[in-house]
Amino acid sequence: MKKTLASVVSLTTLLALPLLTFAQALTSVQSVGQFVINMINTVAVPVLFAVAFVVFIFGIFQYFILAGGDEEKRANGRSLMLYGIIGFFLMVSVWGLVNILVGTFSFNSNPVALPAAPSH
Repeated sequence: MKKTLASVVSLTTLLALPLLTFAQALTSVQSVGQFVINMINTVAVPVLFAVAFVVFIFGIFQYFILAGGDEEKRANGRSLMLYGIIGFFLMVSVWGLVNILVGTFSFNSNPVALPAAPSH
């Protein structure tokens, strides 16, 4: 138990070290929030999509190649393919709902550019 806890703490520390290098640039709460959102959008979401894709591909590989004639392995491959498809569906659905909310309630951080008044 202690070994597992020590490895989790050391892995967390190792993964948090790159964030400390950005500490100088992050001067306000808003910049920290933008940094976190940027990390989620550029790192976490693509990794989740990659995991769902790998699960789906492994399910296909297990269903068609590894199973042979074993129905239990084929059922396991079928369930992995289903889990991969469900993961894709959920992630795309949540992504779409978030974009609908951002577009509807104008949560985007870019200010709207107003047209200039004529100067005659």
